Amino acid sequence: MAKPNVAIVGATGAVGEQMRLILEARNFPVKKLHLFSSSRSAGKKLPFKAEEVTVEELTESSFADIDLALFSAGSSISKKFAPLAVSSGAIVIDNSSAFRMDKSVPLVVPEINHQDINWHQGIIANPNCSTIQMVMILNPLHLHFELKRVAVSTYQAVSGTGKEAVNELINQSKDVLAGRQTKANIYPHQIAFNVLPHIDVFLDNGYSYEEWKMINETRKIMHLPELNITATAVRVPVINCHSESVNAEFEKQIDLDKVRNVLAAAPGVKVVDDLKNNSYPMPIDAGGRDECFVGRIHRDISVKNGLSFWVVSDNLRKGAALNAIQIAELLVK
Repeated sequence: MAKPNVAIVGATGAVGEQMRLILEARNFPVKKLHLFSSSRSAGKKLPFKAEEVTVEELTESSFADIDLALFSAGSSISKKFAPLAVSSGAIVIDNSSAFRMDKSVPLVVPEINHQDINWHQGIIANPNCSTIQMVMILNPLHLHFELKRVAVSTYQAVSGTGKEAVNELINQSKDVLAGRQTKANIYPHQIAFNVLPHIDVFLDNGYSYEEWKMINETRKIMHLPELNITATAVRVPVINCHSESVNAEFEKQIDLDKVRNVLAAAPGVKVVDDLKNNSYPMPIDAGGRDECFVGRIHRDISVKNGLSFWVVSDNLRKGAALNAIQIAELLVK
């Protein structure tokens, strides 16, 4: 697969757009790019490498000449069309939750478990955006200090829900500032000037599905099936970039200087941790960047060998599109 024909399924969505832009920016060796979406967007023309590519309606026969298919159109579309793409000879990298916990499907963050790509059977799953940025920090620390337990609270931007959620936040903010009544269509409550401890559906055990995804995906990616981990996922009125407060407990003694050195050397990680100068990761600085930013690194005094830190990452890039394309780059190598 030196120079594949590439398809983006969900090409006009927020993540699909980033996939197209990142393919071009990283000079991915595309022979021909195909852009697929619903019938509503078919016919649009989108730029790629000084050309314009016409968006096509996704059908069961769309994958006849496709070598590599990047899916970001939701679980229902992936469940229906990804097997069709594979049967046509394509390798699928899927950004939905449809196949992540399937034991026959690798769940990959290239900096952590790239070797898992070797056992794919046509589909490779891209993890949840909030999971990716957390394991990017946890894994290098685990290799040095041996992870024992994790508790994470997320502060997730509305872009994780899509373009309509971004528009809802903007419109609600205008309404609040103008003294008008707001309308909530995407979320169950007003998101502007508010915080919702509610992402995805709630399960019988009290966790939301988003939280449950973070728990189980982390175990699978890091090959730690018995890891003690809990999560609280929260939606905040930020347009882009997820933030996370992470408390981790380790088996080995923590040395803060070594922690910072380990993270500074980790690929895809940038340490921003100068409290004297009020320097720490923030969404306004992480937008459009590929790194996972980590700061506020300090001991968690409530447990032995405990560590607290703050992580921020662009959820549309490393949290979705970039990670998928990094997987694709490994495939073409």
